[in-house]
Amino acid sequence: MNEPLMHMEAGTFAFRMNVMVGGEHTVKIPIDAVVQPKVLSPSRLPLLIEAKSAGDFANVNKRRKEEAQKLNQLRSMYGNQLQFVLFLCGYFDAGYLGYSAAEGLDWVWEHRIEDFLQFGL
Repeated sequence: MNEPLMHMEAGTFAFRMNVMVGGEHTVKIPIDAVVQPKVLSPSRLPLLIEAKSAGDFANVNKRRKEEAQKLNQLRSMYGNQLQFVLFLCGYFDAGYLGYSAAEGLDWVWEHRIEDFLQFGL
């Protein structure tokens, strides 16, 4: 397990944290923001946030599989209780959102930042 990830104090956060995944061959996955809620979950896992910005609809679909792959790698290491959320800024169409939802990804829109409260923040 990644010691810094598993031992974050309640109410703390970090930007651009590398999280280790994999067994025999470990890989560092960069996470844009990691937030440990004030009330710790039983797993002690913080909320992992991937910030995504898009100036048009065309560019988002080129990279949509990356987030799903990152989520799968993280959950294989830390379990299904891990929360990984996309923070979306800009243009994301129904195709991108549908694909993300089908892969089990949640998201928060920049204009609805209060939705982070649903994750205990």
